[in-house]
Amino acid sequence: MFVPRRVLELGTDVVTGVLIPPVMAVPFLIPILGVALGIGSWAILWVALGLIALAITVVVPAVMFMTLTEKVRWIEFRPHGSTKQLVIAYFLRSSTVAAADLKRVVLSEQFKAGQRKSLEVVLHMRGGTVKCKPGTLGPMSRVGAEALLDWLTGQLGPAGIAVEHQTEIDRSFVCPDEWYSEARLAALWQVPANEVDELVVRHGIDTYTFTPRGAALYSPARTTTVYDPAGAHDVAEKLRRKRTVSPPVDGIQETPHP
Repeated sequence: MFVPRRVLELGTDVVTGVLIPPVMAVPFLIPILGVALGIGSWAILWVALGLIALAITVVVPAVMFMTLTEKVRWIEFRPHGSTKQLVIAYFLRSSTVAAADLKRVVLSEQFKAGQRKSLEVVLHMRGGTVKCKPGTLGPMSRVGAEALLDWLTGQLGPAGIAVEHQTEIDRSFVCPDEWYSEARLAALWQVPANEVDELVVRHGIDTYTFTPRGAALYSPARTTTVYDPAGAHDVAEKLRRKRTVSPPVDGIQETPHP
């Protein structure tokens, strides 16, 4: 189940469609307001507001149409335990696909700063690709990737359908506001602050050194160094895995702690 409440999902789409045009227009409205004040005429501002209202009347129906026709509410494998058919339910219709037409299933997780931002089930079929993404308050958004992967494998494995798990990391961070300080790295990696520099060099973490605004005028020599969050979380995961295994003894393979 990806979208449990159709009314809630459509309501969210309406709100999103109403907000998108004004948000995108803000950078243009400010200079338009300045021009209107400068020439003493509000006609240009009313024209801009009219265009925003027109954009809303276009965007809202478009977003709702995409939801009604393309968004997947739920999928079902039939019969249970020995999949021969896959039912894909949309908002206004449903379709049945033979298991033989399903080439593979990809469980795609997207992360940013170590936090999962989305989880999609992508169905690769002979006729194209169907993306199943959790909607507002969808229970799928709270499901663990490993549990879902095991369940999908159990459903589709007997039919010879491959199930894959892919991870995508969003590395787009504004620099330097969203980058991490040395103290935050130490807390994330669970190491003393004096070990941070060594780990940064060893793992090749990107750094950015700048002069804070408050010190730019009176202390131009004062600088601050911040660190790339994406690389920091990669290292945190490596350190976590390293802590969960015992060091090898006399050539014995490492084994997880009980």
